[in-house]
Amino acid sequence: MKKILIAILPFLLQAEELSLSSTLIADGFSKPLFVTSDPTNSRFLYVVEQAGKIVIIKNDEKLNEPFLDISDRVVNPGRPGDERGLLGFAFHPDYESNNKFYVNYINNDGYTIISEFSAQSSLVANTLSERVIFDLKQPYGNHNGGHMQFGPDDYLYISIGDGGKRGDPLNAGQDLNTLFGKVIRIDVNKTPYGIPKSNPYYGQKDKRGEIWAWGLRNVWRFSFDKKNGDIYYGDVGQNKWEEINYEPYTSKGGVNYGWRIMEASKCYNPEKNCNKTNLKLPIHEYPNDANYMVVLGGGSQMNSDGCSVTGGYVYRGENIKKLNGYYIFGDYCSGNIWTFKVINEKAVELTNRTEEINLANGEFTTYISSFGEDADGEIYIVEYSGGIYKLKQGR
Repeated sequence: MKKILIAILPFLLQAEELSLSSTLIADGFSKPLFVTSDPTNSRFLYVVEQAGKIVIIKNDEKLNEPFLDISDRVVNPGRPGDERGLLGFAFHPDYESNNKFYVNYINNDGYTIISEFSAQSSLVANTLSERVIFDLKQPYGNHNGGHMQFGPDDYLYISIGDGGKRGDPLNAGQDLNTLFGKVIRIDVNKTPYGIPKSNPYYGQKDKRGEIWAWGLRNVWRFSFDKKNGDIYYGDVGQNKWEEINYEPYTSKGGVNYGWRIMEASKCYNPEKNCNKTNLKLPIHEYPNDANYMVVLGGGSQMNSDGCSVTGGYVYRGENIKKLNGYYIFGDYCSGNIWTFKVINEKAVELTNRTEEINLANGEFTTYISSFGEDADGEIYIVEYSGGIYKLKQGR
């Protein structure tokens, strides 16, 4: 018996060290879609509310006055499942010196607007400082993408959905002459913006030079590994599959992830015998088996895998050392949260963390609209019903 205990002890210790939990930082937010921190000060968290506000959490306390309020310019997402609104927010890499930040929103006329603003201080932005970098008329009211993040190269990456409706009727994902169905890469230090010469289609005829990655349906959150620059894209599926796509830091861009030829690794259009030549398969996929209409009605789909992937982050913080290097992501419909690690460009050690994380507070169970990362590499979970949670070591 003693020998058996000695043999299993390392596994018990490992399981304990890898267990996760969460703690509620602040709640009462209105349809929050994203959270990030001041680039150098994790005491200041900024929460994006869909209707057009960015609200501050300072020292774990929600402030009454918003950092930014452009609700007069942002379409009001009133109906259940409305994918429009204020969707993205990113600080300039030189924010400490220039006070510039960027937002991605849908305006009242149905355009995606990418804008630059200036902050007056850590607590308030100048709403009159808006400089529109570009706009893009949306053909439909869904699949707007909306996330934006500066890469290690200091260029701004922006996810733009395929334009909406069902099945990508415009075939935008496979059209290099449109920005829909893409992740683009631009230089915001030029006016109105610049296209980096190192972009894969720079200067090529009938190909938009802004494009970095294509064949994407509706990337809902992507991120860069803070340590090595690898990119992870959470791409929402159509009928049957949700996917995570992976791009190593050595990539020169131009990767085609397959939509609408493929949904994840499966043929979509055509349904059989599709040509997968030069298409990049996802690093992970899972079934789209939750009932989205039940979710929209406020019902639970906890016993399913999900129906709308929420991309996350590779953990590079200091508080959960055994989680270092693991990617954490979830699903909006089911509330599931998973982790995996990438080794030789393959996802390994996939683990469902839902129960251990959710039971930490006994409160949130679903509607994971985003994850967030602060300046210290710690990870947050955004619950669309209004709560912001911080990932922590389990008991």
